[in-house]
Amino acid sequence: METAITMVLFGLLFTTALLVGRQRNLFAATMLTGIFSLVSAGLFTVMEAVDVAFTEAAVGAGVSTVLMLATLSLTEDTERRESKVSWPALIVVLLTGGALIYGTLDMPAFGDANAAVHQPLSRYYIDRAWDEIGLPNMVTSILASYRGADTFGELGVVFVAGISVILLLGHTRAAAAVAQAERDERPSVLSAERHAQVREMPVVRTVAKVMLPYIVLFAFYVQAHGDFGPGGGFQAGVILATAFILFGLVFGPKELTRLVPPQRLERIIPVGPMIYGGVGVVAMLMGGEFLAYGAFTPEHPSHGHHYGIFMVELGVGITVSAVMITIYTTFATRPRTTTPCAVLEPGEQPVPVGLAPEDVPELPEERALPAQEGTS
Repeated sequence: METAITMVLFGLLFTTALLVGRQRNLFAATMLTGIFSLVSAGLFTVMEAVDVAFTEAAVGAGVSTVLMLATLSLTEDTERRESKVSWPALIVVLLTGGALIYGTLDMPAFGDANAAVHQPLSRYYIDRAWDEIGLPNMVTSILASYRGADTFGELGVVFVAGISVILLLGHTRAAAAVAQAERDERPSVLSAERHAQVREMPVVRTVAKVMLPYIVLFAFYVQAHGDFGPGGGFQAGVILATAFILFGLVFGPKELTRLVPPQRLERIIPVGPMIYGGVGVVAMLMGGEFLAYGAFTPEHPSHGHHYGIFMVELGVGITVSAVMITIYTTFATRPRTTTPCAVLEPGEQPVPVGLAPEDVPELPEERALPAQEGTS
């Protein structure tokens, strides 16, 4: 039965990948990539890698899909058809694909329990993690304790990514960018045939209002329950950020930046590495090694592991959520790269309209007004 389910899931992955490659509609392609990640999460669950499945669902099907939808709101949702094939690009793609396929030839067989990656360290973790760390979730013991320094480095990568986005794009122009984004969100009098935006759909707004509290509550549950089940600081941070980004998509980036000012997020981002590194330093001051949580309670080392892992997971969750929200608000508040344009009939040539964004009506009922004087 398990083999049959695995084959079905692999078939769905292959079919979804083909559909993504053939899509010209970028909105449909985005949703299909989310489905691809969701099916991958199901496949990882069948393979009993529940923590990996959780991460794939939260990152691949969750926040990545939401961020791509936010990107589409700044551009167009249809891929431009190229008139000719770019042979250099095609050669690069074929060489890269061939190299990846060649690399899989040295990989162990699917599901091979004797693969090199499983021996001998995995055996040590399975046999000793409960006695040495005392957490029911062995994955959390490995990531936050045995490989605590490695996870600290990964948190540093997330921190650098957030700081890089701020330095490159910056929040110094946030107010002007938000105002520009709000002007761009106004419907164009010339685009009477456009589709309604998400924030104009009452059903979407109502569903979002109902779901957002539960998403936030689930993020807190994943954060607090990571020691005992799938999840942890990274997954919780991503889920919490998804709630805020969904709020921004439905109610607008201006409302989100009003709720969570970018300057406040900039101050929150370093808090996670400071907590994580601070826990390690405190452990050293109490006579242990860096991130050796047992030094907190020498009489009951397992209690110290609980306290230390809870704090470092909290630091991971804080920084991950702040960086994700910062990346979204930074990109969502940038001016659109496209300008309002008329819906042209076949063969009709475009005419510069000279219409300032301030002239675009804000009320939905003004959307279908004819072109004003001086627009042709």
